[in-house]
Amino acid sequence: MAEAGIPGYAYGAREVARSPVSLEELDLLRQTVLFTGEDERYLRMAGEVLEGRLDELLDVWYGFVADHSHLVYYFSSPEGEPIQEYLERVRERFKRWVLDACRRPYDQEWLDYQQEIALRHTREKKNRTDGVEAPEEVSLRYMISFIYPITATVRPFLEEGGRPAEDVEKMHQAWFKAVVLHVTLWSQPYAREGSF
Repeated sequence: MAEAGIPGYAYGAREVARSPVSLEELDLLRQTVLFTGEDERYLRMAGEVLEGRLDELLDVWYGFVADHSHLVYYFSSPEGEPIQEYLERVRERFKRWVLDACRRPYDQEWLDYQQEIALRHTREKKNRTDGVEAPEEVSLRYMISFIYPITATVRPFLEEGGRPAEDVEKMHQAWFKAVVLHVTLWSQPYAREGSF
């Protein structure tokens, strides 16, 4: 269910959009990115390592966005000023997403929430959750290209978690696969009907 204290976080809520992707299709996507039960185990381990470092991790990600005007644009007012409250609200949901990605079962409820996240990046729902006036859609090209920084920047945090190098590598690979899987699902609303 939705978690108190995180504005706009609606995991498991009734109003969350139903995913047009079936569980069978999700299973095929999991096979395509080579996501296995072992990856689930290492992803949970990654969640344990990252949990106490979420603010630091988000500082890295937000620093990256802030350094690139074409990315901070999506969090800005029509006058071109970053909307701080919007950035702060999204940050809290982003932290929760890290833990959800690592810990939640990839079931129907999870699949539905990925659709909700996807729609919140498109004209259909962007800005509504937070009641802001910012650009109405995040360009798909930036959703896809953001896979690399979100993956690469996690590795140092995993390395500092005190686990053996082999575990770090497996956690990082599991994280990479999970991010690709998430962004693949988030791209669904951008596809022409019948093309996804």
